[in-house]
Amino acid sequence: MVKSMTGFGKTTVEIKNKKIVIEIKSLNSKQLDLNLRMPALYKEKEMEIRSMVKEGLDRGKVDMAVYFDSSESDRAVAINRAVVEQYFGQLTEIAAQLGVEPDKNALLQTIMRFPDTLQVQAEQLDEEEWQALRAGITQALAEIDKFRIQEGRALIRDIAHRIDLIRELASQVPQFEGRRVEVVRQRLQERICEWTDVKCVDQNRLEQEIIYYLEKLDITEEKVRLANHCNYFMETVEQEEAPGRKIGFIAQEIGREINTMGSKANDHDIQKLVVRMKDELEKIKEQSLNVL
Repeated sequence: MVKSMTGFGKTTVEIKNKKIVIEIKSLNSKQLDLNLRMPALYKEKEMEIRSMVKEGLDRGKVDMAVYFDSSESDRAVAINRAVVEQYFGQLTEIAAQLGVEPDKNALLQTIMRFPDTLQVQAEQLDEEEWQALRAGITQALAEIDKFRIQEGRALIRDIAHRIDLIRELASQVPQFEGRRVEVVRQRLQERICEWTDVKCVDQNRLEQEIIYYLEKLDITEEKVRLANHCNYFMETVEQEEAPGRKIGFIAQEIGREINTMGSKANDHDIQKLVVRMKDELEKIKEQSLNVL
């Protein structure tokens, strides 16, 4: 099933006093480019989380954020009594030496702003919370995968429509080829008449040269290869799980045949068809960049 690389998934997991929110956004990229933001509490599981994202999304420019809201404090905070007492004793002693009567309440408030007066005990990640987080990530990846599938369907509808347009434009080329041959033949003969005496020209040799020149302008092979490339493009889209890179290469081959057809066309109407085919192909290439 064809998927887009554009997607969004979000889920919320509640455990204990926490509400863990997981958001994942992705855009197109040749490889997996993961920007992961999460609390320090979960850093020890970063490699495992990255592995989950790699397995779930394969590639793309991915922004993933994990954060939580807590109804209670996430970290235990305690006053470092020994440090506060040392600060207080030393400042009281200095005040006595200076003959200053300290305001003990103001002094204590000042001391509490000093370094190391508070001890913050970091929370430890337990197995229960990790399993809840893991389940939430799995659900968010499933949500973004569902989004990618929906976007992929829309992409393929548009790409298939444009391939059909290229086929339809290519089918209009033959109606101008017969006229083109006659125009080229007539033009060559007129130039020869201008440059030399027609009586002195070997008509058999002239006819051979005209045929040789017209063969150089023949676009039958290009039309056949273009049709085959378009068929192969759609077969790849319909049969492969992640055709993004492959259809990009096939689109390059389609472009090569269209360009060769244009360089050989030597006809205004065929050139117009070629320009329209190129326009559709550029849109296909842009859309293909977003296919997984």
